[in-house]
Amino acid sequence: QVQLEESGGGLVQPGGSLRLSCAASGSIFTVYDMGWYRQAPGKERELVATITNGGTTNYTDSVKGRFTISRDNAKNTVYLQMNSLKPEDTAVYYCNADVVTLLTMTYWGQGTQVTVSS
Repeated sequence: QVQLEESGGGLVQPGGSLRLSCAASGSIFTVYDMGWYRQAPGKERELVATITNGGTTNYTDSVKGRFTISRDNAKNTVYLQMNSLKPEDTAVYYCNADVVTLLTMTYWGQGTQVTVSS
């Protein structure tokens, strides 16, 4: 059984920063791609950023230059550093990971709320 546990969400003023973390645990052989998605009220879930186990990153245009995704392969953990936050970044943020156990499956975290408001 694999679990993804997220932390680091909260309330922040516009222009502020937050750092999200997501740790994968369980009987893991290796972890391939990891990523962050978000879902705002009334909207579909959208990709925010992804990172391969080799460190190649990809960002949606709206967060380029403001957000940074990184990972610690030894800890099976992915991070999302969010700077210059805007009200439109308000959403529930979910991490996901392609995890190899006996099979390769995609797992999701439970989500963490990020609210950007003055």
